[in-house]
Amino acid sequence: MADRAPQPVERQLPTEEAQDLIALVRDIAQREVAPNAAEEEEAGRFPRELFTLLSESGLLGLPYDSAYGGGDQPYEVYLQVLEELAAARLTVALGVSVHSLACHALAGYGTKELQAEHLPAMLGGGLLGAYCLSEPASGSDAASLGTKAVRDGDDWLITGTKAWITHGGIADFYTVLARSGGEGARGITAYLVPGDAPGLTAAPPEKKMGMKGSPTAQLHFDGVRVADTRRLGEEGQGFAIALSALDSGRLGIAACAVGVAQAALNEAVEYATGRRQFGRPIADFQGLRFLLADMATRIEAGRSLYLAAARLRDAGRPFSRQAAMAKLFCTDMVMQVTIDAVQVLGGYGYTTDFPVERYMREAKVLQIVEGTNQIQRLVIARHLAGPETR
Repeated sequence: MADRAPQPVERQLPTEEAQDLIALVRDIAQREVAPNAAEEEEAGRFPRELFTLLSESGLLGLPYDSAYGGGDQPYEVYLQVLEELAAARLTVALGVSVHSLACHALAGYGTKELQAEHLPAMLGGGLLGAYCLSEPASGSDAASLGTKAVRDGDDWLITGTKAWITHGGIADFYTVLARSGGEGARGITAYLVPGDAPGLTAAPPEKKMGMKGSPTAQLHFDGVRVADTRRLGEEGQGFAIALSALDSGRLGIAACAVGVAQAALNEAVEYATGRRQFGRPIADFQGLRFLLADMATRIEAGRSLYLAAARLRDAGRPFSRQAAMAKLFCTDMVMQVTIDAVQVLGGYGYTTDFPVERYMREAKVLQIVEGTNQIQRLVIARHLAGPETR
């Protein structure tokens, strides 16, 4: 129908290697990810074979050390890879982001022996990871988690329930935060738990309004035995490890949000330039042109925000406030952009014949995961005005 095909995003990349990487990702996204996205999302099918392909292509360990099978890529580049994947299918991009989050604790805080033993398979050996922080009664207040880790000789026994776990029940390994000491943030420790550990079971996946192809499930730990050698960091350091991982993970969610928004804008422009009413394309009407212009401006602003935060991270500078801002702005932005895209398509936008209704349903979860946007506002405000008085 369209008279104007969407153009690829023009990216300012730091190296020729990064340009080649983005070209590879676009090719995989176009050939392997996008064609079956709508059908597989509707069927609730998780595309494990795509993650095998991404691993074989070196795309599951991009921000990590090449000595362990990573890609040695700056976050500035890694996040743009996520954006490209999200524009093709959010389940895939979010899955890559969660996998990267699950690798963070081992890569940053594990012993050299544990890193050498497990990181190569995690980063480039076809394994898929998950991150276990939230619980049924501990979401935004993560420091109050109740899953317990009790010493038993040289091992730990982990008992409790984790909730809202992306890749729950299908992951090959889990980074698990559990209470090994007293109450509060200082009593939490991180562990690397095999996906097939005895005593570890998964509930049926949650039934969600969007991202149906990405399994989200509760995990039950019934005395799961984990060797102390699989502890990540020091005892009681787990909450600090979790917060450092979430800062980076929030940038991943921001990049995913921009990717979905870009896909929605592309669909809206393509439709508006091809759909004719009153003898001309509806893109000729000023009200709609202004809507498209606002959508494009919001996307460009979101992209600039997450890239600015990523460059701070790459430079070794503090970026927690900027990560929260990027996550907040980009995920609120994608919600508005996808709503507007449905409006551009009118009645067609409300049908499954076009992908914008799926984008709108998927956008909502991005305002919730990796810390709700209300939590992001608290984080930003604390940087500005200090902690709340009690």
